[in-house]
Amino acid sequence: MTGFPHDTSFRPRRWLRGRHFQTILPNWPPRRARVERRAIPVRAASEELLLECGDGVTLQAFHSSPTKRGRAPGKQMVVLLHGWEGSADSQYLLSLAQTLFAEGLEVVRLNLRDHGATHHLNRELFHSCRLPEVVGAVQALARRFPMPMALAGFSLGGNFMLRVAAHRAARDLQIERVIAISPVLDPAVTLDTLEKGLSIYQRYFILKWSRSLARKQLVWPDLYDFGELLRLKSLREMTREMVVRHTEYPTLEEYLAGYAITGDRLTTLAAPATVITSLDDPIIAANDLDRLARTPQLDIVTTAHGGHCGYIESLRDGNWIDRQVVKLLSRNRDS
Repeated sequence: MTGFPHDTSFRPRRWLRGRHFQTILPNWPPRRARVERRAIPVRAASEELLLECGDGVTLQAFHSSPTKRGRAPGKQMVVLLHGWEGSADSQYLLSLAQTLFAEGLEVVRLNLRDHGATHHLNRELFHSCRLPEVVGAVQALARRFPMPMALAGFSLGGNFMLRVAAHRAARDLQIERVIAISPVLDPAVTLDTLEKGLSIYQRYFILKWSRSLARKQLVWPDLYDFGELLRLKSLREMTREMVVRHTEYPTLEEYLAGYAITGDRLTTLAAPATVITSLDDPIIAANDLDRLARTPQLDIVTTAHGGHCGYIESLRDGNWIDRQVVKLLSRNRDS
């Protein structure tokens, strides 16, 4: 890889640098408990929003305004999006949400379809090519809160936010910046990486996805019977079965290509975008950064360590990525 700025300011203690440790540590129960305690203010100020996203689709979001704490309204709204099988209450999202809320910003935590407790809201099943409804959610937020907006997402959420900003509808929105942390670049490569890497990651996603499918079947018993799909033990075969039965894509390969952001996918970015990713990410292949479009609107920042959506500096509740997002957003407010 050549030509990408390398940020050396993330310097965890040596014993914290392992890429698997960085990836798994955010879900460590004691750390999650600390993050949830720190995030009490942003959650207490949260108001549930049910966003009409077009074509009869409803997505759930949670808006936290400084006015709920007796402060002046924020001058910018930041919309945050979790990764696959995460939610608006994922610890990495709560950590960043609280950090931004403490800075006096309007914060929205968005749930993808069938994530969090939203399986009842829409009949059709979630898949990663459902971009129009996420664009619709951002449009609905822009109508409701007419102010400058920033988008930030983790993993699949980062992938979605970059695609939103590259969508033609983004030109009509006040999007000032997009930040993607450890985004999925080429899903086909990510699937290969998961299959060849530590089995704990594939087992983790199979378990979480299986639970989500079981909830969907429970809510819509007349529509879904995932018995055959849930008997599969391979993430690739589960995804292939889902694609063939529940999407308009004829093959797994065409589906995976449908949400890749490599090639020229990001040449139409409507706002400055920053990708932050670690070179030791065990899930996203850093070599694929070279396959992103070279456009003045896109900055790519790499770190030596950080794992996948980790960036943990200590066992306390803060992390490096929260501060980096604040710095990036401050550039827009100060300019």
